[in-house]
Amino acid sequence: MKKNNQTNYVAAGIAIGTGIGATIGVAMENLAIGIPLGVAIGAGIGFVLKEKKRTR
Repeated sequence: MKKNNQTNYVAAGIAIGTGIGATIGVAMENLAIGIPLGVAIGAGIGFVLKEKKRTR
């Protein structure tokens, strides 16, 4: 059950990050940079959320 929860946070973070990245990419007119950047940010957010939940 814990594993499923962890992957959920990371997946949610990546999904959010992809949206952010697409927005950045459109603004910069360079999706090749924006989307990977957003995915990286999203994975980071998901990981942080996962860690916060665990330490509580």
